[in-house]
Amino acid sequence: MTTLPEKTQKKLGLVIDLDTCVGCHACVISCKGWNTENYGAALSDTDAYGANPSGTFLNRVHSYEVQPTPTSDQPAPEAQLIHFPKSCLHCEDAPCVTVCPTGASYKRVEDGIVLVNESDCIGCGLCAWACPYGAREMDAVEKVMKKCTLCVDRIYNENLPEIDREPACVRTCPAGARHFGDFADPESNVSKLSAERGGMNLMPEQGTKPVNKYLPPRPKDTLSAPAGDIDILAPYLEPVGQDAKGFLGWLDKTLEKL
Repeated sequence: MTTLPEKTQKKLGLVIDLDTCVGCHACVISCKGWNTENYGAALSDTDAYGANPSGTFLNRVHSYEVQPTPTSDQPAPEAQLIHFPKSCLHCEDAPCVTVCPTGASYKRVEDGIVLVNESDCIGCGLCAWACPYGAREMDAVEKVMKKCTLCVDRIYNENLPEIDREPACVRTCPAGARHFGDFADPESNVSKLSAERGGMNLMPEQGTKPVNKYLPPRPKDTLSAPAGDIDILAPYLEPVGQDAKGFLGWLDKTLEKL
């Protein structure tokens, strides 16, 4: 089995703002494009235009319609659509690494990125079974495990302009909902965003300590609500605690069923 480093020099990861994500899937397309043409085996698509299309993606966007429960003094509010991007969270205590029987899955000491050495992967699927987030996908053609690499071949590429040395999904996002940086640096953009907006771990009860953080939707005034009241997302804005309540708590339970 593979061991995890006791400490990493950096903690590179993403902050994803659920308040500004519009569900356009630009991050999904750019991720597919970059990782098909560059790092590792190409991401396959089978029967793409047939009756049973299937493909390998390192990043997916799930959309959920949230309908809050009405209160005694308020009618049922309108439902709201929440877009939830999900990819590998590059956990500090990554169970996908420790179950790997060949050492193909590993966490880098220099930056904390979790990667797969595809030449050593035997396609056993144990890492996908161990990941509580469903963030790994077996490539149907290559028979190796694929996952988000944080575009490791891009962020260190000195042949690219400095502005492009960030994950393809971050560079492409038209809404500015995705941010990349070093969580080990308290002065980095991602550390500050997470502190200011109450960045949350996905499914903290799993004990994986994910590096990636999610920013909850901001409270918004509505035309019909009294001054100071907030909109229908109010019941879902509490940070996820031990019991995982609110919208992300519900999402935790949904993802556990995948």
